[in-house]
Amino acid sequence: MTELWHVSEDPAIEVFHPHHNELHALDEPLVWAVDTRYWWLYWFPRECPRACFNAKEDTTDTDVDRWLDGDRARRVSVIECDWLERFRSARVFAYQLPPDTFEPWDKFFVSRETVVPLEVVELGDLLARHAEAGNELRIAPSLYPLWDQVIETTLDFSGIRLRNAVRR
Repeated sequence: MTELWHVSEDPAIEVFHPHHNELHALDEPLVWAVDTRYWWLYWFPRECPRACFNAKEDTTDTDVDRWLDGDRARRVSVIECDWLERFRSARVFAYQLPPDTFEPWDKFFVSRETVVPLEVVELGDLLARHAEAGNELRIAPSLYPLWDQVIETTLDFSGIRLRNAVRR
C-alpha cells in the first residue's frame, strides 16, 4: 500500500480518533487519510476553498487541450484572491499514518480505529511545494465561474471547502 497522510494546521496531534464527518456519505466515526496520489489536494490552509483538477484515464483530448494546455500530467489548483495571504503564511503539517487499518473510499482512505501517526512533517512554503511538484496554482476572484465549467468536463476534479468560497 502507498503512504497515507492526514494534513492539518495543528502541529501536535498525537492520536487520531475516529469522528463523524457530516460532509461525507459514510455516517460512522472514521479517521480520514489520503495517499500520495491525492495529498497535493491538501497543501493548503484547512479552510481554504479550492478547485483542483487533472486528467484521468478517460479524460478527452479536447478537455486536456482546453484545461491543461495539452499536458495530461498537469495538475491545477485554483484559490480565491482573498485567500492568497493566508495561503502564503500558513503553517501546514502532514502526518504519515500506518496503513494497516485503512481501507479505500473514493479518493480517501478510512479507518474505524484510533491511529497513531508514524511521523509529522511541516510542508513548508506551500507555493514552493506546489511549484516543485509541477502543480499549477491559479488565483481567481471567485471559484464558482470556473468550477461550474470544470464539473461538466471529463477531468478528475475536487472542490474542497467550497462553502467558504465567495458566493455566486
